[in-house]
Amino acid sequence: MTARNRGHRHNTGRSRDSRREHLSINPVFVAEPAQVPRNRLPTGELDPDVAYQVVHDELMLDGNARLNLATFVTSWMEPQADRLMAECFDKNMIDKDEYPRTAELEQRCVRMLAELWHAPDPESTIGCSTTGSSEACMLAGLALKRRWQHARRAAGRPADRPNIVMGANVQVCWEKFANYWDVEARLVPMEGERFHLDAAEAVARCDENTIGVVAVLGSTFDGSYEPVAEICAALDRLSAEHGWDVPVHVDGASGAMIAPFCDPDLAWDFRLSRVASINTSGHKYGLVYPGVGWVVWRDSAALPQDLVFDVNYLGGSMPTFALNFSRPGGQVVAQYYAFLRLGFDGFRRVQQTCRDVATSLADRIAGLGPFSLLTQGDQLPAFAFALREEVTGYSVFDVSAHLRERGWLVPAYAFPANRTDLAVLRIVVRNGFTHDLADLLLEDLERSIAELQHQPEPLRGVEHSSFAHGSGIPQRDSSPAQLERDRTEH
Repeated sequence: MTARNRGHRHNTGRSRDSRREHLSINPVFVAEPAQVPRNRLPTGELDPDVAYQVVHDELMLDGNARLNLATFVTSWMEPQADRLMAECFDKNMIDKDEYPRTAELEQRCVRMLAELWHAPDPESTIGCSTTGSSEACMLAGLALKRRWQHARRAAGRPADRPNIVMGANVQVCWEKFANYWDVEARLVPMEGERFHLDAAEAVARCDENTIGVVAVLGSTFDGSYEPVAEICAALDRLSAEHGWDVPVHVDGASGAMIAPFCDPDLAWDFRLSRVASINTSGHKYGLVYPGVGWVVWRDSAALPQDLVFDVNYLGGSMPTFALNFSRPGGQVVAQYYAFLRLGFDGFRRVQQTCRDVATSLADRIAGLGPFSLLTQGDQLPAFAFALREEVTGYSVFDVSAHLRERGWLVPAYAFPANRTDLAVLRIVVRNGFTHDLADLLLEDLERSIAELQHQPEPLRGVEHSSFAHGSGIPQRDSSPAQLERDRTEH
C-alpha cells in the first residue's frame, strides 16, 4: 500500500547492511577489482553496464510484486503503457504551456471521472491529478476548511476552531492533514463488530465547527464500504435541526474505481447532493503504476477560488492547485491510456474478476477451519480474517511469517483503539492475481497450518508485524457528552 498504501515502513537510522564500506562488484564486469562506496558519491565514473548491474543486483532481494497481497498498488501494465510512460519521462506535468497535449489528457481524465461519479455537469467539473490519494485528500481537506472559513466569516462567526469527523480506519494522510493544517481530528473509534464509521457516530461528533465528514469507500482494514448515503441522510437531518451544513468528502482511494463498475446502483457519489468532493488512486484500481491520484469537486462552489494560484511559468499563465510542483507526466498519460484501452466494459470485467477471485478465496479460507472472516471480499476485492478463539497454538503473525517463507506477502496486524485485541490477516486481490494463483496460495496456507498445528504456543505477536496503518494521532475525548461540554464552554 504506497503513499496511499495502507502499510508504512520507516527508515530512521542506518541500514543494516552499512557495516561494509564498499559495494561488491562481480569481477566479471571489471578488468581489475574496483571499489564503489556504499554511502558516498564515488570519486570517479563507472561504466554504465557496471552501474546497472550493481543496482540490479541490489534489487534482487525485493519481494515479488505479483505475490504481494498486502498492497493495493498496481504492479503490472501492458507493454504499450510501459512505452508511453518511457516516452514521457522527460515531460514535467506542471509545464502545461510547453506540454499542452499532456495537460489536455489530464483534463479528459478529470471529465471521464466526473461522468463516472455522476457529477452534475461533467464537462465543467473542476478536478486535477495528484501524486497519489494522499495529496488528493490534502487538497480536498483544504477546500473543506477554506469553504467553512468563508461561510463562518460571512456570518460574523469565529473561524478558529475547525474540526473534521472521520473513522479511526482512515488512512494516515487524513491525520496528517488535521495535524499540519490545525484542524481537530474527531476520530470515531471502532467498537464491537463496527469496524468503520457509521451515520449515528458521525453525526454525534458534528457541530457548527465541523468542516466536513470523511467517508471511506473501501476501508483498508477490512475492505468494507462505509455507508455514504446513510451518513449524508443523517447530515441532512442535522442541517434541518441545527442549521449546520456539513459536507462530505468521499475517500474513494480504492472503491471509487470499483463501485461504478461492480455496484452501479449504489448511491455513494455526486448523486448525493451532500458529497462535495471525491478522490481516488489511479495507481490502485485505476490500474496505473504509482504514483497518480485524482480529486474531483462537485462544482466550482466546492473549491474556493482563493486556493487556486495563477502561475506564470515559462511564459505561460496557468491555474494550479497542488502541494507538489514538478512531477512526471507519464502516470497521467498511462491513466488516459488505461481509460481508452479498457473503456467501461473492460474496467467492469477486470474489477469483477478481482471480486470473483476475492470472494471465492475468502469462502475457501473460511472452509479451512481455523479462520473466521471479518469480510468476504464482496465490496473491495479485499478481505480480512482472524483465527478462531479455540486456536491457541499459533498467531496470525506466525501464519504471515510462514507464508512469507513461501514468497507470499500477506500482512498481519492488530486493529486500533477499542479493538486492539483483534489481530487479522488481510488479502488484497489486484488485476493479475488469478484463480490459479489463489489455488497456489490456498495450498501453501494449508501446508502452513499443518506445520503450525504442532506448535504448543504462538512464537510471534504484534511486535513482529512490520505492517501498520499509521493511526497515530492522540485522541481527545470526542464522546457526545464531551462535545456537548465543548459547545457549552465555547
